Amino acid sequence: MSHHLSGPNLRSPRGDARLDLTDLFAFPAAGAPGRTVLIMNVNPYAPTGGAEFHPEAVYRINIDNDGDDRADVAYSFTFSAPAGGAQGVTVRRATGEAAQRHEALGDVVFADVPVAFGGEAHVVSSPYGGYRISVGLRSDPFFADLEGIVNNFTWTGKDAMAQANVFGIALEVPDADLGPEPGIGVWARVSLHRDGQLVSVDRGAHPSLTAYFNAEEVKDAYNTGEPADDWEKYREPWTAVLQHTGDYTTDAATETLKLVLPDILRYDRSRPAAYPNGRTLTDDVTSARLAMVSGGKVTSDHIPPHTDLLPAFPYLGHPHPYPPAG
Repeated sequence: MSHHLSGPNLRSPRGDARLDLTDLFAFPAAGAPGRTVLIMNVNPYAPTGGAEFHPEAVYRINIDNDGDDRADVAYSFTFSAPAGGAQGVTVRRATGEAAQRHEALGDVVFADVPVAFGGEAHVVSSPYGGYRISVGLRSDPFFADLEGIVNNFTWTGKDAMAQANVFGIALEVPDADLGPEPGIGVWARVSLHRDGQLVSVDRGAHPSLTAYFNAEEVKDAYNTGEPADDWEKYREPWTAVLQHTGDYTTDAATETLKLVLPDILRYDRSRPAAYPNGRTLTDDVTSARLAMVSGGKVTSDHIPPHTDLLPAFPYLGHPHPYPPAG
């Protein structure tokens, strides 16, 4: 289910939904040439598992702009302790060696911007370099017939996320701040301060990888890992998965895995955004992953994109009522 519940046994990492990365998106800003939108969603079925962002976590979007599978630019989001139903977010931009560390380092782009927990998005522009930010409770854009998938592809026509919410982090950045070339790689990470250390508890870029490919006992290790190590660590076990689920030959599995390993979302900004070149909010990633793991035998779950998306920043739809109606 995209990257929802990415800890062992279909639970959130460390049993805390606030730390659960659900989806990552990268696409051009509407009506704003030369700008890219990066969206990182967390907290599936919000606010059930947590009514605020974790104040001891570092939420992070990493950018590789030279093709070495390591971060060259990183945007970190940290949150104040909630007080009276309010919370603020501070955004930092790191480059070079600081971008490869998981801490919130670098120049402050936004400081203590209010998080929107109500129905309306709160959009703030930065006077430092043309950034925009919007953070808060939003409609979950992911769409899938999860019941049909777990019941041997007996489709129900029900979108499991039709009434679900997430906590969205939407950032609009100038293309020039992402790197000199149009091609970039993007991935997200959530880390947590515990016992004097900052520990990675979730990470990912491509949707629905860990759910299909990782055994339960390796999910925690995967979430702590670095994309630069993915090919060496996961090529063989993931090849075995494809051979089992899709009757792939070893060579065919190797070629297919090059699309998703390392777990970095490639985005060539000189070409239209459509998964796997970046990812828009309407891309049918569930069908793409089903076709991959089945070797082309299952090509769709027949669920359309959500219709509550906004045409302009922050693009994520207004949150659904909680608890869901009916």
